[in-house]
Amino acid sequence: MNNTVMAHAKASREKPDMRQAIEGSLLGLMVGDAIGLPLEGIGPRRIERFLTKGLHPRLLLGRAMISDDSEHALMTAAALTAHWGQPQRFSRSLAWRLRWWFARLPAGVGMATARSIIKLWLGFPPRYSGVFSAGNGPAMRAPVIGVVLGDAPVQMLECLAGSTQMTHRDPKALMGAVAVAQAAWVASQQKEADFDAYLASLQTLIQSAKGAFGLNLSLYEDFLKILRPVQEALTNGDDITQVAQQMGLGKGVTGYMYHTVPLSLLVAFRYQDDYRLAIESIVRLGGDADTTAAIVGGIVGAHTGRNQIPVEWLKGIADWPMNPVYATALASQLAHAKQSGQSAAVRWLPGPLILLRNLFFLTVVLTHGFRRLLPPY
Repeated sequence: MNNTVMAHAKASREKPDMRQAIEGSLLGLMVGDAIGLPLEGIGPRRIERFLTKGLHPRLLLGRAMISDDSEHALMTAAALTAHWGQPQRFSRSLAWRLRWWFARLPAGVGMATARSIIKLWLGFPPRYSGVFSAGNGPAMRAPVIGVVLGDAPVQMLECLAGSTQMTHRDPKALMGAVAVAQAAWVASQQKEADFDAYLASLQTLIQSAKGAFGLNLSLYEDFLKILRPVQEALTNGDDITQVAQQMGLGKGVTGYMYHTVPLSLLVAFRYQDDYRLAIESIVRLGGDADTTAAIVGGIVGAHTGRNQIPVEWLKGIADWPMNPVYATALASQLAHAKQSGQSAAVRWLPGPLILLRNLFFLTVVLTHGFRRLLPPY
């Protein structure tokens, strides 16, 4: 290996600064979402037929759009920026953003999230609006919270609880969100994240909660049992597809938190220095591909920063107003809020035009769905 290649390899493993980590996490999540979205709901065997020409933006004429996964992550980042250091106000701000997001008729929304937002509109406060569900919705809002608040565990847990419990009240949902947030934090801080060290830090974090928000060691130990195959696979180099099959997910990863998070962690830790390979690996497992790729992208992107995200994937996103340009600007604002300790106003997004965008997006998704019934392209 020549000196130039060695220098590039070393640079790719250097820890990004806070702004780079936030930007990498948001863009990594967004690109993962956009790449995985056209393949959502397809089993692994059929996905292989769709990927004969490789993984690339494919939703609309070789371009990509984002789903609710990215939108929730960006709304979370905006609420953190607008109310830095104020977990309760952050929660209320995120709740209002979710209300208006729902009012603009998004094409994709989970049943638990939809029911919870309806309760928010009916006047339920965020701490009582969630329904008992362990869907993976809170996991897509978790990476950015982990990246910016991992060094302030009390605030991080408060924000994660606020973000999670306004839509999902099953303690498993919060456990999964905490696991993803901690993984994103560890990824952003270490040149090479070790899974056993990550588990130790996660246990310490749960212990520090002292039973608050329903987080306790009993919940952690049950979750740890789910992670055993992940730990063994990372130690032994087991095939990721075989691990999914052993977990009963050979036909695709479901939207259940304890299915989504373990496999996302397995891929994120195995391919922490290779964003492209990480996304390709999680997408090939099938099922809820946009969300699993978003979670993996949010974690790996926090580690690598923007530079390892394939340029053609990033440029392939043709969306508005929530797009890579918006995410980059928001990352800078959030990094400044963390550095200065002061909140900042976030750019207003035009509601009526977002409604038109959502109607267009729905048309594209339905057209793409019918296209998938034909032979793979």
